[in-house]
Amino acid sequence: MHIDIIPFQKAYSNDFYSLNKEWLQTYFYVEPFDEEVLSKPKKYIIEPGGHIFFVKMKDTIIGTVALMPTTKTAVYELTKMAVAPKYRGLKIGQHLMQHCLEFSRKHAFKELILYSNRKLENAIYIYRKFGFIEVPVEENSPYKRSDIKMTLKL
Repeated sequence: MHIDIIPFQKAYSNDFYSLNKEWLQTYFYVEPFDEEVLSKPKKYIIEPGGHIFFVKMKDTIIGTVALMPTTKTAVYELTKMAVAPKYRGLKIGQHLMQHCLEFSRKHAFKELILYSNRKLENAIYIYRKFGFIEVPVEENSPYKRSDIKMTLKL
């Protein structure tokens, strides 16, 4: 199985939206904050200095992830990671994670943070495998569904 991880291209904005919306609807629900960010990734992620990556297999986008800038210098939120259902279990998420870590180190990011939910056991396993540690979730968390926050110093 050959995959390529490519940077954001406007042509794939609908893939970013649909991949993320699918997993949110499967496991949770789409919050207003999600809908806004997913429908305008260039405005909310790319233009403020963030990055979106896609996993491409032949001519099909099968996964995505974003690194969204936070209010802290060189601290980015690893967010919007999604893999198409028929490609789950093939370590696509781990490839995306490895790519994000290499990219973050190359660009001198200081820290990555992420928000998740404990019922996403496979995702939490991957985060821990790559060195993320749990920290308290702040009261004004941007996601109602998040019950775990993790961080990785780079």
